[in-house]
Amino acid sequence: MRHGKKINHLGRKTAHRRSMLANMACSLIEHKRINTTVAKAKALKRFVEPLVTKSKEDTTHNRRIVFSRLRQKDAVTELFREVAVKVGDRPGGYTRIIKLGNRLGDNAEMAMIELVDYNELYNAGKPKKKKSTRRSRRGGGAADVAPASDTKANKEEE
Repeated sequence: MRHGKKINHLGRKTAHRRSMLANMACSLIEHKRINTTVAKAKALKRFVEPLVTKSKEDTTHNRRIVFSRLRQKDAVTELFREVAVKVGDRPGGYTRIIKLGNRLGDNAEMAMIELVDYNELYNAGKPKKKKSTRRSRRGGGAADVAPASDTKANKEEE
C-alpha cells in the first residue's frame, strides 16, 4: 500500500532532489520555460508554485523563505521584480506543462514546463480582462445602460 506517499523521490536522495529542484526552478525563472521529463516537471510545479505565491507580497520574510529554497540571489530578485508583477492578479496556476513526446535515447516522456503569463502564443488573442467582483447583483451594470440610451433618444427627438 502507498498510503501517505505523495512525494515522487525521482530516484534521488533528499539533498540531491532538493538541489536539483532548486536549480530547475532557477532555470525556469530565468528562461521562463524549460524542457525536462514529465515526472520532473510535475515535481517542479509543486516546488515552484508556492514560491511564486510568496513573491506576490514583497516582504523581507517572504524573500528569506524563497531564498532558502532557491539559493540563488539573482533568481530571487527576478522572481520578486518581474514574475510577481506579471502574475499579481492570478489566483494560482502559474505554470503549464506541455507534453512533447518521448526522448530518443531512453524513450522517457518529455515535457516543457513554462510560466503561464510569459507565453505569447496562448495570450495573443485574449484581450486584457477587467477585474470584476461578484459581490452584489445590483451593481449597476445593466441598469446604467438603459437610462443612457433613453437620454440619447430624448436628445434626438428634440
